[in-house]
Amino acid sequence: MIRCIRHAAVFSLLLLVALLANSSRVQVLTADAYAGNPANRRAAMARYGQPRGAVLVAGRPVTGSRDSGGRLRYERTYTEGPLYAPVTGYSSQSYGTSLVERAEDGILAGTDDRLTTFPWWDEMTGARRPGGDVATTIRPAMQRAAFDGLGGRKGAVAAVEPRTGRILALASTPSYDPNLLSGNGRSVTDAWRRLTGAADQPMLNRAIRQTYPPGSAFKVVTAAAALDSGTVPDIDAPTGAPDPYVLPGTTARLGNAAGDCADASLKDAFLVSCDTVFAHLGAEIGLPGMVAAARRFGFDDDRLRIPSPVARSNFDTRMDTAQVALSAIGRYDTTATPLQMAMVAAAVANDGVLTPPYLVEAVTDARGHTVAPAPHQPSRQAIGPAAARQLQEMMTDVVENGAGAQAAIEDAVVGGRTGAARHGADGESTPYAWFISWAKAKEDSGSAVAVAVVVEDPAAERADISGGSAAPIARAVMRAALR
Repeated sequence: MIRCIRHAAVFSLLLLVALLANSSRVQVLTADAYAGNPANRRAAMARYGQPRGAVLVAGRPVTGSRDSGGRLRYERTYTEGPLYAPVTGYSSQSYGTSLVERAEDGILAGTDDRLTTFPWWDEMTGARRPGGDVATTIRPAMQRAAFDGLGGRKGAVAAVEPRTGRILALASTPSYDPNLLSGNGRSVTDAWRRLTGAADQPMLNRAIRQTYPPGSAFKVVTAAAALDSGTVPDIDAPTGAPDPYVLPGTTARLGNAAGDCADASLKDAFLVSCDTVFAHLGAEIGLPGMVAAARRFGFDDDRLRIPSPVARSNFDTRMDTAQVALSAIGRYDTTATPLQMAMVAAAVANDGVLTPPYLVEAVTDARGHTVAPAPHQPSRQAIGPAAARQLQEMMTDVVENGAGAQAAIEDAVVGGRTGAARHGADGESTPYAWFISWAKAKEDSGSAVAVAVVVEDPAAERADISGGSAAPIARAVMRAALR
């Protein structure tokens, strides 16, 4: 009898050891496989089992959560969804997250270890932390001015505070309503297919993810390179540029839409936008000098995060002299995001100092305690202070006496640069109207804003003469900033 009990005890012990071994295998070796199995709904149910933290604009939430009563209980909601979609992105039970919703997902979903003092305790107990909030740098009046100014046309606006790098407006149109994607089911699937298949790409954030040829707006960078390198020691002196200008090593002749460009000074050429002068200067500065100048302003940087990734703005590093000349006037394969061109204007307004832009001011826990402040990247000198002040003078002249008149604001000093360009070399694509600018209140020189606007506009080829359709949008955004 004792022998049978002993055998039964040994057998039970073996079963217990086998059970523990299998449990360890499941929890340690194959846990990730089970967690990632599409049939396992536990992770999704836990993720959507509580309200998501809020994205804040000027201290007020522009996102929320709705109790759907389903297994994936809480769905994301958006206040003025199309207005803030280029900032928030979407949070969908079916299609994941984008933009700030993705970059700060751990905070918003409550999974970030910074939200608790003892992360190990939550791991042991399985406790679910409430989601934290993400405060953005966006100013509502400026965002509204940008969105309304674009009016549904294809285009984008980026506005930054030159001294700090805070992004004050980030608009992209046509936009979409993230509420359509929040839940799951047939309606969400249909909305996703409709939005992702739309010809006008409403889900594309044109302010940070789309690059455009900057055209004459790039002449700010070329002028900075000419001044900083000493190629132009005096902005009022003749440059020696002919009109027309034969591109080096070719028989191609480059002309101007404006007159009086032959041997024009840098200041006069900037005012009337002489392509020949700036192409000539680009060739004189040379490829290394132009590349260095463009990179100081942020071109060719694929590491920029705000915290969402920003598309790389391109200034080619392998060109012949003719291609350098064309790149100096924003052609060839030079491309830039609206945010990049706002950075160019901001550096000029900030006496040559470029402060990298950022969109998230701070993240807090559910009780409102700050978890992490805004991540500030170090500033750098994009252009010397003296050269920056000369550029400020030239950009102010464009608004006061040239094509940027539609951007003028009472009781403010405004500088600007118009531009027009096309994608591709066939000349058949729709042109883009650019306006990059900055404004400072006359009574408060420390109050400043820099804005870049791009609009896909069939009339954009007249932008260098009339200011195009982009300058009035920039004016509305800058006025909202200075109020």
